[in-house]
Amino acid sequence: MSRLGKRPILLPKDVTAKTEGPVLTIKGPKGELKRTLPQGLSTSLANGQLNVQIEKDGSSALQGCLHKLIENMVIGVTQGFKEGLQIEGVGYRAQMTGSKVSFQLGFSKPYEYNVPAGIKIAIDPKQTLIAIEGNDKELVGRVAAQIRSIKPPEPYKGTGIRYQGELIKKKAGKAAAGAAGGAAGGGAKK
Repeated sequence: MSRLGKRPILLPKDVTAKTEGPVLTIKGPKGELKRTLPQGLSTSLANGQLNVQIEKDGSSALQGCLHKLIENMVIGVTQGFKEGLQIEGVGYRAQMTGSKVSFQLGFSKPYEYNVPAGIKIAIDPKQTLIAIEGNDKELVGRVAAQIRSIKPPEPYKGTGIRYQGELIKKKAGKAAAGAAGGAAGGGAKK
């Protein structure tokens, strides 16, 4: 049995939860989220607390996972989620044009990314910091990963798109490797 799955999920005053068949709907000030419950698991609401229960033919393997997913839904409809990206490189930038983000990343033409529904993207005036906001944690993370995958940071100069605070372990280039090899070799042969 999952210790996490047995704990009740406390619902704030401004959040409502409703189950219709296998679909759980959670509404709050920042919107509404829906999730289909896995077979063998159900939810019950009592005294402002939501409990994840295992049915007779269900498995406890997903109970803790579903508990955490529902907790994230509650946080999403009350506070929301935010992810930051940083663009590194000379001439690399991003710009909002309607519901699309246009990236200049050293390719022959700009790369356009369509922003999915439920996501807000803000770009700073220098056009190098991107803030992704939404109430669905999975969608915010997926959008951030998709944007990062357009031009991931390369290991030699560190240029590309990275998560804010992400450290890129840089590699030594050919010149540094050649200089180190020559010094270790003991000099030139006669």
